[in-house]
Amino acid sequence: MNPSNAEPQPHHDDRFVEVTEVGTRDGLQIEPVVIPAARKIGLINDMIAAGIGSIEVTSFVSPKAVPQLADAEEVIDGITRAPHTRLLALVPNLRAAERAVETSLDGAVLVCSASNTHNRKNLNRSVDETLAGVPSVVARLAEGNRRERRIDVIGAVATAFGCPFEGDIAVDDVLKIARAYVEAGASQVTLSDTTGMATPANIRTLVRAVRAALPGTPLALHLHNTRGVGLANVLVGLEEGIRRFDSSVGGLGGCPFAAGATGNICTEDLLFLLEGSGYETGVDLEAAIAVAHKMEKLLGKRLVGQVMRAGPRLRLHDAGTVATAAG
Repeated sequence: MNPSNAEPQPHHDDRFVEVTEVGTRDGLQIEPVVIPAARKIGLINDMIAAGIGSIEVTSFVSPKAVPQLADAEEVIDGITRAPHTRLLALVPNLRAAERAVETSLDGAVLVCSASNTHNRKNLNRSVDETLAGVPSVVARLAEGNRRERRIDVIGAVATAFGCPFEGDIAVDDVLKIARAYVEAGASQVTLSDTTGMATPANIRTLVRAVRAALPGTPLALHLHNTRGVGLANVLVGLEEGIRRFDSSVGGLGGCPFAAGATGNICTEDLLFLLEGSGYETGVDLEAAIAVAHKMEKLLGKRLVGQVMRAGPRLRLHDAGTVATAAG
């Protein structure tokens, strides 16, 4: 499926795909039902037990802006790690970095929208003002590490594939932000489809443009399924050599500061697609499905995930429980 002119992203194993679970951050931030910290910790521990190694667990955003995530420190401190665990959190500004360095966080996700309008809604500042603050945030994360293992910096470009306020986003606007992240010391750039405006065509175009501008920089995709093409976009990302994808338990998610935003691509559906396409994730699909059902019960509503309903492809059923058509 790889086009002959594609440039695969380097990886120690081209069949391994890293799935970063963002359900307790991006998934819950828009939910009106506040989940207690102990319940969040239990969910995250179940994710870790299922084999999910990379988890964006929370955000150090203002508690007034997103009350659901006011318990960031408590949640991080309560998690039971496995050897493979990598805990991430959104760190949108210097104040957030001050909080982050006092925890056992492994990675900080910085965010800046390629759209000025969305960036002002999301961060209450312009793109240029946000980028001007990136070096100080990165420096604070580096200075404040309490552990030998440093806090990695991931630069996320929001609305990279389109903005509900401004429409199409110029590639150069995305590159400006991506370059600023790399120059400040980010170890990875994530291209984020904040409101599900990505298509297979603009996924391919933007990934190639960023890779050409920043060769050797690991890229990831943060995709939403707002218009039903989230997994189609994953397939194109795979063709282009992307081996890191964000997803959310049960398909939860959405940005509270963007019109029409709905859920992320669903973790269980993504795992099913990857494994059925010959990729390895290290995650137990049945265990991930159990986490989705647990989240559904906590929120008291039906989630949109499909594999959590149908189960793995070869989950068999007793034929005696199904009616037989009349003669």
